[in-house]
Amino acid sequence: MVDDSAVVGSPADVRRRVDRMAVESAGIGTFDWELATGRLTWDDTLREIFRFGDVAEATIEAFYALVHPEDRDHLARAVEVAVETLAPFEAEYRVDVPGRGVRWISARGQVALSPDGSPAHFLGAALDFTERQQERAQLSRMLETLPTAFFSLDDEWRFTYVNLEAERVLGRRREELLGGVVWDLFPAAVDSPFEQHYRRAVETGEPVSFDAYYPAPLDAWYDVRASPSPGTLAVYFLDVTTRRRAEADVLEAARRAELLADVTAALNGTLDGEEAVALLARLTVPVLADWSIVTVVDDVPSDHRGWRRHLRDVGTWHHDPQVRERLQRYAALRIPALDERSPLARAYLLEQSQLIPADATEHVQRHLAPGEAHDLLDTLGADSMAFLPLVARDRVVGMLTLANGPGREPLQGSALQIAEEIAAHAAVALENSRLYREQRGLAEELQRSLLTAPPRADALDVAVRYVPAARVAQVGGDWYDGFRQDDDTLTLVIGDVVGHDIQAAAAMGKVRTLVRAMGADGVDGPADVLRRTDRVMQKLGLTTTATVVVARLEDAEDGDLLLRWSNAGHPPPLVVTSDGQVDVLGEAHPDVLLGIDADTRRTEHTTPVAPGSTLVMYTDGLVERRGQDIDEGIALLAQVLGEHQHLSVDALANLLLTELIPSANDDDVALMVVRHTGV
Repeated sequence: MVDDSAVVGSPADVRRRVDRMAVESAGIGTFDWELATGRLTWDDTLREIFRFGDVAEATIEAFYALVHPEDRDHLARAVEVAVETLAPFEAEYRVDVPGRGVRWISARGQVALSPDGSPAHFLGAALDFTERQQERAQLSRMLETLPTAFFSLDDEWRFTYVNLEAERVLGRRREELLGGVVWDLFPAAVDSPFEQHYRRAVETGEPVSFDAYYPAPLDAWYDVRASPSPGTLAVYFLDVTTRRRAEADVLEAARRAELLADVTAALNGTLDGEEAVALLARLTVPVLADWSIVTVVDDVPSDHRGWRRHLRDVGTWHHDPQVRERLQRYAALRIPALDERSPLARAYLLEQSQLIPADATEHVQRHLAPGEAHDLLDTLGADSMAFLPLVARDRVVGMLTLANGPGREPLQGSALQIAEEIAAHAAVALENSRLYREQRGLAEELQRSLLTAPPRADALDVAVRYVPAARVAQVGGDWYDGFRQDDDTLTLVIGDVVGHDIQAAAAMGKVRTLVRAMGADGVDGPADVLRRTDRVMQKLGLTTTATVVVARLEDAEDGDLLLRWSNAGHPPPLVVTSDGQVDVLGEAHPDVLLGIDADTRRTEHTTPVAPGSTLVMYTDGLVERRGQDIDEGIALLAQVLGEHQHLSVDALANLLLTELIPSANDDDVALMVVRHTGV
């Protein structure tokens, strides 16, 4: 039994009917244009599309009459080319159909040849895709109004769509872009993050997001999102240059703030202003410049003609380690070779920054005498330079030279502001250092004027040292003294008046004078000297207090000396023998300080001192400081003495100061080293 709806006939007929049903279901119609007669035959689908009713045939002229006037010439030319070249025909055009309005048609065709090889028929198919075109137009309108740039690429990396924002961002009209290969139109994208991410998206079928920089002529950063689909890569991107530069500015500002903090720490970390300012060369490279030179002014010249003699380069640094030695050599030679009109001289003499934004090497070389410095500048890389005076108290105390190579912007804007602020800090540090040296020199001179040279004595080598605290004009109350009571005895005194100021120094002078007077006038022992001094202080109304050790060396039997001493609250003396044995003298039994109780009982102690032994008397600044109590300090002193007793008294005194006193000591130190030579 056969179903009436079944398709019968030959297999070829069946395939043709099935194909026709598929075409009809897709809304595709076919046509046949007989070129010799001009007769145009339509199928039912096309007759419906063009509203030709039941007319199976029409003329080509009737067809062209339906085509939209704006598309007619273009379509006719496309048909003509297909007939002449026998190439496949493909076109999209509009028709104005009665009762249906404007419709969009997509057509494909091919010329069929007669047996003699001449064009006979133009066969093809057409589709009404108006609804799809409307959707496409709507999408296009939406893309055109997007604030985000958008373009699409086909599987051959050709631009197939570019919206208005993309035209603006890329700086090209869409007519220049459509149909062009992205790698040809934007060659800098080749082997860049753009190509790497686009290809990855196409290969994996997964969207990608990334930030990337495209160099000039665009010179911009982009935030890019690329989404692949079969045959198409849709790319959305934003110009984020402003944001990236703002972020870079924030980072740069943080780096410069950190630089300013480092400079401040360096300048405050030492009282040697010249040493601290010399560090500026390293600190400013590479944050502010590619290389730098720091200069100090040793003195103020009496006239401008002698300005070179007063400038001295103290620090250099180059970002390239291989060039640093050359920069040092240039700095050693440049000042004598510069003339009065050079940027360095003008910045110094006029007290104004000199900026050279471009061609700095050539500019400076015009003011450099021919020679090594002139030639070295060529090798340092200086496209722009800045010469900044360090001004404090209305005078230039130094100079800061900064230079950048051709790949870096000149010093300007916030960077210049930071540089000038650093210069101001450095100037204050240099000026404070100068004032510190002057005041400390005066303080030391005053202090030393109150101290006497140690007395010469047979069989004794004596070394004395005084080191003031590392503070400006802070003379203290530490002192040492030595005098004879008679031909057979030598009295040694070490003391420390409470306080670290001019008042303490003045009080020290009074107490020292009293101890010397009490000891030199008579043959009293050390305890009596202290007792008499305490009573006189009370009678004179001296309210100061002081720690003191009075020690007297007397002749004894068998070549020994007898050490007799009394201690008024002072750190204990030490004796080290020739074989390195160390004895801390009476460390557990010091008497009360001077100035506390004039009626207190003073005790006296004795110990023999053999030939080769060394007596060490000192003030507490040698053994006591923050983080180390006095017992630890005395133990360390004893250890150093035991290990180095073989040194001369001068060498031993120097070693004790070096080993036991920090560079930034906060207390004065007085020291006496006395050795019994036996001869």
